[in-house]
Amino acid sequence: QVQLVESGGGLVQAGGSLRVSCAASGRTFSNYAVAWFRQAPGKEREFVGVNIWSGGSTYYADSVKGRFSISRDNAKNTAYLQMNSLKAEDTGVYYCAAKWASLRPGTTRNEYDYWGQGTQVTVSS
Repeated sequence: QVQLVESGGGLVQAGGSLRVSCAASGRTFSNYAVAWFRQAPGKEREFVGVNIWSGGSTYYADSVKGRFSISRDNAKNTAYLQMNSLKAEDTGVYYCAAKWASLRPGTTRNEYDYWGQGTQVTVSS
């Protein structure tokens, strides 16, 4: 079992930056793919990006490519989502998710076994 806890959400103005964290416990996090999803009010949860394993490739949704980046700190068993040049349409609850590492990036929510509780990100225009 892997337990995930997100933190770092908040209110930010459009054009600003924010970093959200995903702290893992229960297993060696570096052996897992870590993804970020988000859900805006009234919309489906959508894929944001995934790091397939620590030191492996990272993939992003077109809507965030060039603005968001995923990183990890293995010593802290924590993954991060750095969000720059934020837009109002980035508003939503951000979730981290994990699955056993593989070459398949995993861009759909049903591919992930473990989820955090989510953290709210609000971008004011």
